[in-house]
Formats: sequence, C-alpha cells, structure tokens
Amino acid sequence: MSVEGPLPEPEILVRKVKVRGHGAHHGGAWKVAYADFVTAMMAFFLLMWLLGATNEDQRRGLADYFAPTVMEYSTSGGSNGMLQGRSIEDPDGIAPHARRAGVNPAAPYQSASGARAPAPSNDGQLRKVESEIRRRMERDPGLKALQGQIRFTHTPEGLRIELIDRADYSMFSNGTALMDPRARQLLGVVAKAIDDLPNKLTIRGHTDALPFGSPRSSATPSNNWVLSSARAEETRRILVEEGVPGNRFSRLEGVAETDPFNPQDPFDPRNRRMSLTLLRG
Repeated sequence: MSVEGPLPEPEILVRKVKVRGHGAHHGGAWKVAYADFVTAMMAFFLLMWLLGATNEDQRRGLADYFAPTVMEYSTSGGSNGMLQGRSIEDPDGIAPHARRAGVNPAAPYQSASGARAPAPSNDGQLRKVESEIRRRMERDPGLKALQGQIRFTHTPEGLRIELIDRADYSMFSNGTALMDPRARQLLGVVAKAIDDLPNKLTIRGHTDALPFGSPRSSATPSNNWVLSSARAEETRRILVEEGVPGNRFSRLEGVAETDPFNPQDPFDPRNRRMSLTLLRG
C-alpha cells in the first residue's frame, strides 16, 4: 500500500541549557575549612588514644617535655662600657617583661680567686633532672617496671623525688634497711642525674603504721622511728657510693608513719617510701 502526497516535515526540538555560576558550591574555601576540621578531629582522637594508652607518670613526662624552660638571667648585655651592660631602666639586668613574668635576678657567685662560679640550679635545671631520670628509666628494661613507683613533685623547697613501695614490691626487705638491688639501681640513676649540680640534698624516710619489734623490751628496741631513720641513712650511703659527694647532704631524718602518702589508710604500702629533695640554690 502506498501513500500519496508529500511526507510531513520532522519536528525539531531545541533544548536550551542555562549555564549557572558554580560560585561557592565548587570554590576552594569549603575544602580548606573541611581539611581543618578533619585535622582537628585527627588530633583529638590521637589525644584520646594517648590518654588511654599511657599511665599518670608517662603523661606527666610528656607534659614536662613540652613545658617551657624558665631561663636564668644574669646581665642584659655584654658591654664593658660605662654601664657594663646594665640597663638604666633596670640596673639588675632583668628586662621589664621578664620581671613582670616573675623572673628575679640571680646574684653572681664568686670563688676564692674572684672568678664567677656557677649559680644555683633554677626550675629549668630541676625539670631537666626529672626528664633525665625518666629517660634513663625508659631505656632500661629492668627499671621500666618501676616507673609507677617514682614520683616527682616541684615544691618551693626544690625537686622532691619519692621512691614509693607498692603491695607487690618493696624497696627494702620487710623490717630492715636492706635495699633491693633494683631499688639500688634506681638510686644510681638518680645519682648520675644530679651529680653535676651543686644543690644540697635532704633525705626523709617514711614507713607505714604497721608495728614491729617490741618497744617495751630493751633487747629489741627497734620501731618505725628507728627503721625510717636507718633507711634514710642507707639511702645516703648508697648515693655516696654512686658518686654523690658527702658534703651535698644537708639533712637526714626518719619520720616513721607521721607523714603518710595516703592519710586515709595508715597501712597502705605506698606510705613506705623514701623522699629525696634536691634543694634550690
């Protein structure tokens, strides 16, 4: 069958595409903001992991590592002119901004020959001692297990280093002043860290409230006062053997159970401890 006549013209469809500006949707600002957000979240989760994977002493060591070191100022310049490096505004040689921050001038020390001797250690040096002890313990597998038994406290008096007993490990044999070999090794680490400093030392021995001996009998006069004093003396003797000069010690004392680590439990093993204080100059 055929169809006569002309064929119909095909319809032509025209599609108009309106190009719109992409603007902020495809710009780079949001990418920078998103990258900052992802970086902050990564840092946050890393911090949470560190808090969960470390103990209190390790966290304190990390904080001390990033803590700013207090600088010791002597003079503000090296001039040998009329003012010899001193400031008219502050003749002590401390810049005004440093004095506002609490830095006080350290008086120079003179030796018998008139030469200047090293000034006493400041907070920065005391923190370096703490960091050095922590590093040495971390490198030694035998001492790494004792990291939870050493505590550092910065006091107005100086740096207090405490060697603390625990339920499953004691620095000394029960009721004696005989020090365990690992505790003695730890004292050797302390001795090496403080050997080059001129600071004086004090030692205080502590016990728990568990009585022993028979105080009423003259044959066995031992008690916690005698024991804590004997342990303080044994600690001093070992430090001297490890190289600390004997004239560095300014005070030794035994306080028995009168200054407990845990006042709520006088029988807590942690009350048995030795406190060494590296005094400020």
